[in-house]
Amino acid sequence: MDKAKEALWTRSFVLDTLINFLVFLIYYLLIVIIAVVAKDNLHATASQAGLAVGIYIIGTVVARLLAGRFISILGCRKMLYLGLLIYLVSTAMYFYTPNLLMLDSVRFLNGFAYGITSTATSTIVAAIIPMSRRGEGINYYGLSTSLAAAVGPFLGILMLHSLGYDFIIAFCVALIILCGIGSVLMKFEEPKLDIESEERKGIRISDYIEPRMNSISLVSVLVGFAYSGVIGFMAAYTKDLNLILAGTFFFVVYAVVITITRPLLGIVFDMKGENFVLYPCFISLALGIFLLSIAHSTWLILLSAVFVGLGYGTFMSNGQAVTVKIVPVHRIGVATSTYFIALDMGLGFGPYILGAIKEVVGYTSMFHVTVVVALLAFVAYYFLYGRYVGTEKDLSLKARAEEEQIRNRKRNGKLA
Repeated sequence: MDKAKEALWTRSFVLDTLINFLVFLIYYLLIVIIAVVAKDNLHATASQAGLAVGIYIIGTVVARLLAGRFISILGCRKMLYLGLLIYLVSTAMYFYTPNLLMLDSVRFLNGFAYGITSTATSTIVAAIIPMSRRGEGINYYGLSTSLAAAVGPFLGILMLHSLGYDFIIAFCVALIILCGIGSVLMKFEEPKLDIESEERKGIRISDYIEPRMNSISLVSVLVGFAYSGVIGFMAAYTKDLNLILAGTFFFVVYAVVITITRPLLGIVFDMKGENFVLYPCFISLALGIFLLSIAHSTWLILLSAVFVGLGYGTFMSNGQAVTVKIVPVHRIGVATSTYFIALDMGLGFGPYILGAIKEVVGYTSMFHVTVVVALLAFVAYYFLYGRYVGTEKDLSLKARAEEEQIRNRKRNGKLA
């Protein structure tokens, strides 16, 4: 019986991981084609196409701000059902987008649904993984996102130029229906989430945003902004270069790189500290985008994918590791949400701003702007966080001290 309780690869774990994969697959599949669709079908400018890309992620940010309270009230299962229902309806609405206003509205609603659904699957997986195999399970679950990051853009660009936009939307609708079937088949015990007591009810910024995350949040916005030019304009850029196949395989190389390096860099993070991992990642991201800006052949685009993967892919996972490190245990949930909100803000607003820049100076100079932003992230990280690591101002030391104070109060019976 004990062995059965400690099993990791249960039906619920497999189904939740599969649903997460499909949800992220749809996200990546659509995000790389929307700028092209907006320009070709609706005659959008680069800035308008960028807004159509980024407004999806703005909808995701709004959903993540509210999701914690929604889950406390509805529970994970109902939250997942609700998210998938809105995801299905909003995805089907892509069939009717006669103008940019309608497309932007559908994108926002679709992003909101994605935010709800992905929050629910992440909460569920934490409940169904045995405590003794938590690290192993979370890493396997996280690989579903890496795989989606490769397959989604690859399929999106390939299908857009071979099967067309309507086929892609029908395909996405079918995938969401599969997710719905999988969610019904999942069996798990609803996690018990603490609901605020009467005296704590009300709106407080700290219920949604972690103040200790200010330094890392700014860096995250800059990194997300730098990468947004890649994810938002890769399809259109490589189409202009007549290197569509290279743009398709860019994301495959990117995902392979982060999947291979993630376990190794996690070990380096634990042994050498975050600065040893994160300083090179900013340089790698800047180098990768610069190579993309001067690309004239397939091999150069694929080489840029290696450096972008080592840059943005490294920051995504290790930035989250820093987040967990610098806050007390009871604030990890809010801090993680804050981290991804900051990253999503950069990804969401970036394409709109960069699209306007592209209209004036072209793709090459637009990418040069994001190279500078990646280097600014390096500088911001150093001054706001990196130089304090290992000193008395290290935020992780303050977090551990706060945890110890809480434990002491509990021992003394002063905490209910």
